[in-house]
Amino acid sequence: MQHYVYVSISEEDRIALLAMDPETGALEPVDSFEAGGRPSPLAIDPLRSFLYVGQRDALQISSYRIDRGSGRLSPIGSAPVDSDPCYLATDRNGRFLLSAYYSGGKAAVHRIGEDGAVETPPVESRATAPGAHSMQTDRSNRFAFVPHIAGGNGPNRIYQFRFDENTGRLTPNATPMVVPAEEAGPRHYCFHPGRDMLYFSNEQGCSVTAYDFDSGAGTLTALQTISTLPEGYEGVNHCSQIQITPSGRFLYAPNRGHDSIACFSVDPSTGLLTSIGQVPSETVPRAFSIDPTGNFLYAAGLETGRLASYRIDGDTGELKPLEVYDVGKGPMWVLATTLGG
Repeated sequence: MQHYVYVSISEEDRIALLAMDPETGALEPVDSFEAGGRPSPLAIDPLRSFLYVGQRDALQISSYRIDRGSGRLSPIGSAPVDSDPCYLATDRNGRFLLSAYYSGGKAAVHRIGEDGAVETPPVESRATAPGAHSMQTDRSNRFAFVPHIAGGNGPNRIYQFRFDENTGRLTPNATPMVVPAEEAGPRHYCFHPGRDMLYFSNEQGCSVTAYDFDSGAGTLTALQTISTLPEGYEGVNHCSQIQITPSGRFLYAPNRGHDSIACFSVDPSTGLLTSIGQVPSETVPRAFSIDPTGNFLYAAGLETGRLASYRIDGDTGELKPLEVYDVGKGPMWVLATTLGG
């Protein structure tokens, strides 16, 4: 099994490929692939055969075939879109590509062809509101959520949809949205790997909210909100992405402004979070990824063009800083994966 990290380098119109040593977490540059028009979000299908790239200036989504031995990419098609995609994810079966549009205020679903390429036009284009920031389906592939940030660009809501895994259509759930109690600004989210819970990073609230997930109804109920910042910090800050380790024991959410990665332990009985501190990061850690083994974390500094690596302590969840790598101007997405297994 081979371990790789893909990084979208937005200001250089390319995707960087790095090989990862699974024992040490060390990275070695392998190749670079053209992706014009400011590449940003990346997504990989469940079988890890295809990579999808949202190009926010080019207004398109490009599809690449992955060589499972080398990790190298071969372009197989592109699909035009009418707004800039800020988030991509396949459904659980890899038959559809889901996308969210911050400026366009909508969510869309494209069919993925037999050759792995995204097809156009979308089978679904559902208007929501400005500030739409991400979308994924749950483990059952029956429900999807679209969070919207707060403030001047968004309504501070999480839209709840039913998802048809056969047609790709989205239908508003019986309870169509969740509105956080405060102007939290939900941005990205992750699913607990073993419990019916979701965790949202709150861009404006500088916090993480844990939600109970009713897997029958497909609805969310807030359980806990916990700050990503140290006590007493009063500077400007916005949260970015969020991920949980494969074990479900630890969760991480970077701070842009405080320039750190907030670390949390996850209670095995309740799924609730406890802060275990913040670790300094590169400036503006917009994008990061935990490798599939759960041993390493890689976080990119948008302003420094550097990718910082950390070892995750398997007992405590604390991050131990390792090497820092120059990857290029404007790293916007980091995706760590394994191939060939």
